[in-house]
Amino acid sequence: MKDLKIQLVLVMSVIMTTLSYGQTKMVGGAEMYPSKNIIENAVNSEDHTTLVAAIKAGDLFETLSSDGPFTVFAPTNAAFGNLPEGTVETLLEPENKKQLQTVLTYHVIAGNFSASDVVAAIKKGNGKAELKTVSGGMVTAMLDGKSVKIKDSKGNVATVTIADVNQSNGVIHVIDTVLLP
Repeated sequence: MKDLKIQLVLVMSVIMTTLSYGQTKMVGGAEMYPSKNIIENAVNSEDHTTLVAAIKAGDLFETLSSDGPFTVFAPTNAAFGNLPEGTVETLLEPENKKQLQTVLTYHVIAGNFSASDVVAAIKKGNGKAELKTVSGGMVTAMLDGKSVKIKDSKGNVATVTIADVNQSNGVIHVIDTVLLP
């Protein structure tokens, strides 16, 4: 009887943890756990190895592991692959660290903004929402049907392909284009 009570307590604990943190999602072949922070999850995504390498080269691991909260628009490896040849390699060079940090923090919004929060801001803004990034620049969120799009200052438009990947220190929205300040 005592073992049954212990098992019941353990099961209830797991259920409550899952409910309080939300559901896990698969990104890049890996399960993303809401109980882990942005970095702890991102390093496991096969679709984000370039982003993780850039975050490391930009010395942003500690920042994105902190309490936040942060909303990260996370470009995939394919998104980085669509940049002009040599762009990623150039950004990863130590002498370009400040520029790399600017590009990376242009993908981060201070606060925890779910997809429904972004959509609500778009509707409130009559079809567009201006979002200030941690780098100080602005991106524009808009809807294309049911898809959330993010437009950068250069006119590039990213589509959110996986929304609401909840983290202990914020949320990740996977995007298909690198945003440029």
